[in-house]
Amino acid sequence: MQGRGKLLFMCGKMAAGKSTLARELTARHEGAVLLVQDDLLEALYPGEFIDFDAFLKYSSRLRATLAPHVVALLSLGLTVVLDFPANTRRAREWFRGMYESAGAGHELHFIVASDDLCKLQLRRRSLDLKLAPGTKWTTDADFDEVTSYFEPPAEVEGFNVIRHERG
Repeated sequence: MQGRGKLLFMCGKMAAGKSTLARELTARHEGAVLLVQDDLLEALYPGEFIDFDAFLKYSSRLRATLAPHVVALLSLGLTVVLDFPANTRRAREWFRGMYESAGAGHELHFIVASDDLCKLQLRRRSLDLKLAPGTKWTTDADFDEVTSYFEPPAEVEGFNVIRHERG
């Protein structure tokens, strides 16, 4: 299959529904490839996410390793759905580099959700996963720390943004 692929990626606060949306988008695009950062990181570095700095370290390694493979898939004309957060301008440049290198299209799916809704969903997700209270990445304090870095996409960045309002 030769042609112009498309990269679909997500922006939204922690627990806004990025992974759910990524799965939905994959189901809507026949032959789409879904890559999930959390699954890949857990498989490659089990038990090593003790804090936010560790997450940044290992996710950076994963992105550097994965980028040429994503470019190759896009160059073949495939749709690639990346369940990786595009939550800062710097992070979004990583996605831009891949779709531009491949000459592919893109969609930045921006999930707009209130902090209260995200925290509620975070608590529900923790219960569904049967995580002990206070487990890393499950508390309001964790949400606040991660969200302090969040930058919504700006028009000047030039992405094809598709907004999803959660209420």
